[in-house]
Amino acid sequence: MNKLIQITTLTLGIALSGCATASPHWDDARDEHKHRRAFEDTARVIRVTPIYETVRVSIPEERCWKEQYYQRSDYGHDDSYTPPIVGAIVGGVVGNQFGRGSGKTAMTVAGSLLGASIARDLSRSEQPVDYRPRQRRRCEVTERVEEHEEIVAYRVKYRYRGHVFHTRMNHHPGKHIQVRVAVQPID
Repeated sequence: MNKLIQITTLTLGIALSGCATASPHWDDARDEHKHRRAFEDTARVIRVTPIYETVRVSIPEERCWKEQYYQRSDYGHDDSYTPPIVGAIVGGVVGNQFGRGSGKTAMTVAGSLLGASIARDLSRSEQPVDYRPRQRRRCEVTERVEEHEEIVAYRVKYRYRGHVFHTRMNHHPGKHIQVRVAVQPID
C-alpha cells in the first residue's frame, strides 16, 4: 500500500510539473505566469441608437434676369463721303481766290482741308441722336446654405455572457457584434 501511494504521488507530481512547464507564456525573468491569449467571439446587440449631427452645406445658385438699357443709335447716319468731298471742293475754290503766287497752292490746300472738316461736322450734327432700348442677360452666383441632420456614429449596447457593454461605432452593427475577449488571472 505504501508503494502504491509513492507511485501515485510520483505520477501525480510528474503530471503536474509537465503542465507547469507546458504553459505557453511563462516569464522566468518576472517569475509570474501571464496569459496573453485573446480570442474573438460574437455578442448579441441589444440596442442601436444613431448619433446625429447638424451639417451645413453651401450650395452655389445662379440667378439670372433680363436688364433693359439704352444704346445710342445712329439711325439715318450714313458714312457717305459726299459732304466732305463737296466741302473740300468749295474750300479749295475759296482758298484759291485768296492766295497769290506760290501761296496760292498753299491756300487752296488749306481751304480744301478746312472745307472738308466743316462739311463733315455739319453733316453729323444734323443727324438726330436716337437711343433705343435694348435687353441683356445678367447673372450672379449666390450661396444658399442648407442644414440637415446626418448620422455620424451609432451608440451600441450589447450583451456578452450575461454582461452588458456599450460602445460607439461608425457603422450599424446589425444583430450581432464581433468582440475580442482577453482572459487574465487575477492576482
